Amino acid sequence: MTFSDIFKSSFLENVTAVSVLDIVLALVLSFAIGLFIFLIYKKTYAGVMYSSSFGVTLVALTMITTLVILAVTSNVVLSLGMVGALSIVRFRTAIKEPLDIAFLFWAIAAGIVLAAGMIPLAVFGSVLIGVILLVFANRKDHTNPYIVVLTCDDHESETKAVSYLKEHTKRCTVKSKSAQKGAVELNVQIRLKDDNTDFINALAELSGVQSAVLVSYNGDYMG
Repeated sequence: MTFSDIFKSSFLENVTAVSVLDIVLALVLSFAIGLFIFLIYKKTYAGVMYSSSFGVTLVALTMITTLVILAVTSNVVLSLGMVGALSIVRFRTAIKEPLDIAFLFWAIAAGIVLAAGMIPLAVFGSVLIGVILLVFANRKDHTNPYIVVLTCDDHESETKAVSYLKEHTKRCTVKSKSAQKGAVELNVQIRLKDDNTDFINALAELSGVQSAVLVSYNGDYMG
């Protein structure tokens, strides 16, 4: 093989398939959109323990997707090989929050649309999605269910406490009950009439009530 053969290689011809300006512009825009997605994720996160590494992953995923799509759109043969290579990739990390899946698809979709040259769609679409998530994803409402953990002395104090809860809440349902000598523990699901939670203080002061704990509940965790 001579130097002339090297410079005639199809591999070197692919170097100019995507211009440097296109690469820089696509990566800068993908970083900006990825950073925007990360900030929206941070603002709307409602889990127990925030993971900054997942937020950084969203930025990296947007940029990586942009790189892959740029390569695919510049070479048909490469696109077929890329499909085969990605088909063997398996992700084993568990997604703890359902909303995290939406952020992952958002980052991937933004990278694909951006690399395809649809910059207005990528920018305005991401802004619209971000606004919708800010409005709805982390919305607090007093109608959300709460759990009251009650510890009472006996059946009489238990009945009194449950009656008090039914009087001061919109809905009251006993979910579980544990009884032992000298103590009865109840887990009661309630829905508040308003944002005022001072009733739990008065509940704890009732005779026969040892303790009363109010926690928010979303079906997956308490906190």
